[in-house]
Amino acid sequence: MKIGLFFGSFNPIHIGHLAIANFMAEYTDLEEIWFVVSPHNPLKNKASLLADHHRLELVKLSIETYPQFKASNIEFGLPQPSFTIDTLSYLKEKHSKHQFSLIVGSDNLSSFTKWKNYELLLQNHELYVYPRPGFKDEDVNLPGIIHIVPAPLMEVSSSFIRQAIKEKKEIPFFLPAQAYQYIKEMHFYEK
Repeated sequence: MKIGLFFGSFNPIHIGHLAIANFMAEYTDLEEIWFVVSPHNPLKNKASLLADHHRLELVKLSIETYPQFKASNIEFGLPQPSFTIDTLSYLKEKHSKHQFSLIVGSDNLSSFTKWKNYELLLQNHELYVYPRPGFKDEDVNLPGIIHIVPAPLMEVSSSFIRQAIKEKKEIPFFLPAQAYQYIKEMHFYEK
């Protein structure tokens, strides 16, 4: 089975993430999309993250009705900080019959050469690249199989959602209903 790994902090997951994943599942050869909730991105500040289990729960609530989507906490048990190459090695060992590809935003391409063992990553895994505001994927020259996917441009971001909630804005249409309800009940991002 060909699986697209959509890594992220999902802090919180929102309609943009889901729309991109849905596009990948329907318009590419990827058979499943796994949302890999990252406990700590080495390039991001850990202090601003909601607890791992809450972000995983938000993903699970958001995708429960779509059978091609899976929530993964695979990185929770791996050494921190987590690196994509290590996660992929672990997944390959655990699920040897699956073929894993990466789903990344075009904004990641300019810094891709900073990723740990990026050459090995590109040698063994295909990249599916979706557009991000302000980034041009045609300027990037990386070796390997890279699919530039003409997914809709999504300008909603997790940081926008966190700020809106902090400002006491009602934004129910930017998140899946179940995730929005959970965030409100738990009073996440209010301070």
